[in-house]
Amino acid sequence: MLISLNWIKDFVKLPEIGIHDIANDFTMKTAEVEGVEKRNVHLTKIKTAKILSHKKHPEADKLNLVTFDYGSGTAEVVCGAPNVRDGLVVAYAPIGVTLPNGLTLEPKKIRGVLSEGMLCSESELGLGEGSKGIMELPEDTKLGMTMTEYLDAKEDYIIDVDNKSLTHRPDLWGMFGIAREFSAIYDSPLCTPFSSDWQKKLEGLFTKDKSPITPKVEKDCSGKAFWGLSVDGVKVEDSPQWMQDRLNAVGLRPINNIVDISNYVMMELGMPLHIYDRELIKDNTIHVKLSGKEQTFTTLDEMERKVLPTDTVICDSEKPLVLAGIMGGANSGVNDNTSKVFIEVANWQAEEVRKTSVRLGLRTDSSSRYEKSLDSQLTYRTLLRTLELIKELCPEAQVIGKAEYDGDDLNAEKPLEITTSSKYLNNILGTSLSFEEIKKILTNLDFQVSEEKETFNILVPSYRSTKDIEGQHDIAEEVGRIVGYDNIPVKSPMLGVNPVGLTPYKQVERKVQDFMALKANALEVMSYPLVGKKLLEKASWDNLNEEMVLINALSTDADRMRPSLIPSLLEMAAINTKNFNSYRFFEWGRAYLPETKNFVNERNILSVAFFNKECTPFLSLLNVVEDFLNYMKLPAKFLGEGELKGENPLMPLSWRGKHPYEYQDIFIRGKALGVVSSVHPIVLRDFKIKGHLSIAQFDLTDFTKTEIKTKESYKPLAKFPAAQFDCTVLVDKGQQAADVLSIQKKLKIKDLKSMKIVQVYPLNETQNSVTVRFSYEDPEKTLEPEVIKSYEDQCVKNLESAGFPLKS
Repeated sequence: MLISLNWIKDFVKLPEIGIHDIANDFTMKTAEVEGVEKRNVHLTKIKTAKILSHKKHPEADKLNLVTFDYGSGTAEVVCGAPNVRDGLVVAYAPIGVTLPNGLTLEPKKIRGVLSEGMLCSESELGLGEGSKGIMELPEDTKLGMTMTEYLDAKEDYIIDVDNKSLTHRPDLWGMFGIAREFSAIYDSPLCTPFSSDWQKKLEGLFTKDKSPITPKVEKDCSGKAFWGLSVDGVKVEDSPQWMQDRLNAVGLRPINNIVDISNYVMMELGMPLHIYDRELIKDNTIHVKLSGKEQTFTTLDEMERKVLPTDTVICDSEKPLVLAGIMGGANSGVNDNTSKVFIEVANWQAEEVRKTSVRLGLRTDSSSRYEKSLDSQLTYRTLLRTLELIKELCPEAQVIGKAEYDGDDLNAEKPLEITTSSKYLNNILGTSLSFEEIKKILTNLDFQVSEEKETFNILVPSYRSTKDIEGQHDIAEEVGRIVGYDNIPVKSPMLGVNPVGLTPYKQVERKVQDFMALKANALEVMSYPLVGKKLLEKASWDNLNEEMVLINALSTDADRMRPSLIPSLLEMAAINTKNFNSYRFFEWGRAYLPETKNFVNERNILSVAFFNKECTPFLSLLNVVEDFLNYMKLPAKFLGEGELKGENPLMPLSWRGKHPYEYQDIFIRGKALGVVSSVHPIVLRDFKIKGHLSIAQFDLTDFTKTEIKTKESYKPLAKFPAAQFDCTVLVDKGQQAADVLSIQKKLKIKDLKSMKIVQVYPLNETQNSVTVRFSYEDPEKTLEPEVIKSYEDQCVKNLESAGFPLKS
């Protein structure tokens, strides 16, 4: 939002300090200022001049060489304006002037002729659109005057405030509301011209005639309040320069005096309004109601909009005239021939305006204000201010009848009353403010304060209670920001610092991250929980999660919640494969599955990926998984292909990416809660992954709901060395690794601590050579060579009897 300081000074006297100090004070105490711009400074350097002669440019048919007198000398410029003629008085910008569009004039040759500046149009001067060509001034204009003198234009500072910081403050969408803030910030009296005497004066313009139009508001529509007033005898013409300057200053384009009045009042008081050509209202009927049917409506911007049956519209006896709270129609707007108008000042339900505006993709100055929850009590004041300006610019205008109203009972709305105390406010803020200091701040903000013993009552102005002020904590914020948070002493709170235990979910998350990062040497990644249908199809994932599709998705690539982490894992693997020959990563995230009872079943999933370009990392991942389950104190059982009865929900049997041999289901506490598998080359090819990728998935949801109770056991570090024995055996292709490891259960060796497969090498078309590592350890003594030898012989014998002979 743009704020004009000259406009603000109509209502409050600002201190004699720098503009950047004012902007900083507003940022610290009200809302964030994004920038400050000095306006009209260029007009002090632009002078009035009279064209003495002009001739065609020797090198260009559409350009003229114009000689002119600017009061203190003559100059020549190259000009392409179509309205150049001898004797015309114009605005001349000399070399060095920077125009509002950012152009700085420099000496420049145009088709070989030096141009000593520029003759300006109204748009180039920032004075509106104007007509085509250079600006034409009256013949009797004194030459050499600056445009500041000619226009009686004052330099102005424009403060640009971030709209997002005003979302909760509907009272700050007009200059009068902003002036009230400055009044409180600088403790300067607020000039309030809208008094009861002012109201009576304008009501004196009403007549006893019957009003031509009496509005009707249906109860089921979004209308909250609707005031209407009929005025005859208006004359549509250009607005006075002072009004055009102010509208230009706040970013609005002047159109004509009647339309400009509506925009001026909106920017001044923060309440939008609409002015109709009354002769275009069929049967003098204004009916506010739901559309009731789908129809096409052409708005003032000459765009056709689709109106739904549930949209609120303002109609005459035949057709819609206005999209309520958003924009008027092209069929009822003021035009050059308008002489009779109907002024509408209304208020609408914020959520309905917002919903319709978003659906139509139509954001206007009106809708952006209404959706902030405006105060219906301010509609009548806005109506009278509009009438005042119409009478000022069109003295012959006459009110027909009186102001007519329909909508909610404005007298039934009771002001919000809040009871608080100086002690409460000072405790929250860490201050020692007296009641008188607090009262002064709140009074400057238009709150009414009355003291009762140790507490005091506060009546909240209606325009602050629509969305902003709710309780005494909000009062503390009001006092604190005006005092200045940077003026409040910094002091540590007197609070006990007690240790907080981790939730079961956080405990599991921490343990997962610690193990994967510190022991599995894997990096953590994070992917979006939103995926697209294209990714799921690319990963050959059957469940497309159509029940979890977003209604208003920002992108088709993120239009649904993911049913599994595997497609996201494959996508990230494809990216990393381009840069690394091997890597390990994991993700702790959620999968979302549809559920009839609770709509969605969110599962906490650990997903792990190991990649190697040269050889399969399946066994390495399997070893890490075994260590992880031991670390988490989760008793698990590994099942080979076909051993699991039913389907593992983490990896469907029908998935094309499931490997036929390198695959293990993991049974944890009676449920299939884990899976380890290499990804089939067919799916890897779809993602352009060249190499070997193995993945593991664990559903740890059940363990994040209740604390895992385990007895911690401690044992001293081994004092005696362990002995390792490696042997390589022949294994038929197609046999599971679990078949080789299963002999550990048959070995009755008390000193056998572990048995692992450390390498698999394809020997020929029918066999693999598999290297198995046994580890022996006695905590009481060093194992004798003879004992180690007997253990080795026993292991080899069991391998051979199981059908795994030593490789010769």
